[in-house]
Amino acid sequence: MVSSSHPAATFAGARVLADGGNAIDAALAMAAVTWLVLPGQCGIGGDAFVIVREPDGRVWTVGGSGYGPDGATSDFYREQGLSAVPLDGPLAVAVPGAPAALAALHANGGSRPLTELWEPAARMADRGLPCSAKTAGDVSLALNAFHADEGLASVFAAGGMAPHVGHRLCQPDLARTIRRLAADPQDFYTGQFAEQAVAALQAGGAPFSGAEWAATGQVSPAPALTGRYAGATVHQTPLPTPGWMVLQQAALCDGVVGFSPWLSAEAIDRFAGAARLAFADRLELCGGDNTAVSEILSAQHISAQRDMLARGVVGAQAFTVGAGDTTSTVAVDSEGRAVGFIHSLAFTFGAKFTVPGTGVVLNNRLGRGAYLFPGHPNEVMPRRKPLHTLNAWLVTDDDGDLLHIGNTPGGDGQVQWNMQLLSHLLDHGLDPAEAVSAPRFTVFPGSDADVLGSPDELRIEAALPESVRDELSARGHQIVVQPAFGADGSAQVISRDERGVLLGAADPRQEGVAIGVE
Repeated sequence: MVSSSHPAATFAGARVLADGGNAIDAALAMAAVTWLVLPGQCGIGGDAFVIVREPDGRVWTVGGSGYGPDGATSDFYREQGLSAVPLDGPLAVAVPGAPAALAALHANGGSRPLTELWEPAARMADRGLPCSAKTAGDVSLALNAFHADEGLASVFAAGGMAPHVGHRLCQPDLARTIRRLAADPQDFYTGQFAEQAVAALQAGGAPFSGAEWAATGQVSPAPALTGRYAGATVHQTPLPTPGWMVLQQAALCDGVVGFSPWLSAEAIDRFAGAARLAFADRLELCGGDNTAVSEILSAQHISAQRDMLARGVVGAQAFTVGAGDTTSTVAVDSEGRAVGFIHSLAFTFGAKFTVPGTGVVLNNRLGRGAYLFPGHPNEVMPRRKPLHTLNAWLVTDDDGDLLHIGNTPGGDGQVQWNMQLLSHLLDHGLDPAEAVSAPRFTVFPGSDADVLGSPDELRIEAALPESVRDELSARGHQIVVQPAFGADGSAQVISRDERGVLLGAADPRQEGVAIGVE
């Protein structure tokens, strides 16, 4: 079974499984198709993270995120009169980690050549795909910035206008790049592509040396972070992802939320408090290359925070959640191999900057993720990866058998909605369709670098009963009501029941579907 946020991507994965490929092959095929059907949310020039459960129960991860420029320091930006790393243009870019992650994923379990898995996507790029409503909306959001970039303007803003739904978007430059990388992924980091990218960024004022590109291309599998929730083991992607934040919230909610009625004010109050504590710890303690996570997840720290929640002393925080643009997929094959994959350009169309002649849009992860706070573990610094919003998870029982695998895009909402999904599935026994479509709530603020300092809110979709919202207001939450299905995110979940039957669902908040294959 496979699930993604777009039917064409899901179908690509299902076709690979039907042809005898495994879940890793399916994830790789779906990744390439999403570059085309969700171009504002992901791409070759972004980052990617993977979590894999093998048929023998072993769980491993791949982390694909990159360094900022070797010349990037807080002083570099301040000397240009900047108070934060920019969100658009060359100065916003970190070296993309997605190609390295995909190559590592393929090398550690792919059964089909990348040239075979990615050729369908290359053909789609050559002949063009009809523009979807999601892509048309994403282009409209970023349109003004496209006029400064010929590569984006030529594909997505011909005549200076956003494309209409159904307009065919041809990307021959991207088709050539896909084929080139399928044949040799390391070309992205040490070959001709790397030279082109570094030259374009240097011309735009970004202090890349080229050595940080080569360093980013070296990726190896790593163990997952693990925790417990509702009698099951939760596996998460490690730093620089915020997977630890899901495990922290799980430890703070375990044995409490499951004993409250589903989506009651009492349960939501606990979720919100746990999320605020996790974001506070992230802002104070965490960077992409430090060891504060072990302290945060320690029994002593969790016990002290559970006591704070029980006493009701968790207050508002002075930072904010940003939605972000990301997309995710899940795949499970007939052998029990399960793959959760998530990739992103950070914000919509990333830095709105392409490598000329390649069709590759570069991310703005450095601008989104790194701080200019002196001495902070997430301060921008050479060979330091900025903190991430992407994470992916899976759940096993005490015998190591797969129970659930899932993920969702949504910036700093991800760690909150993933915690909600875990509770829906493990505390209340919801099936995947019920879990991904359940009313969503989000503490605002979180910790994105560009929006520190917004007022505290608890954003709740209107499908949650008014009586629950009123009780939350009485508990001191500043409630902001969103339309039903109006929150961000596009969750994917596949579950395995006690009979070994797979159940899957894609979030109704986007255009995705799940498909099972006999």
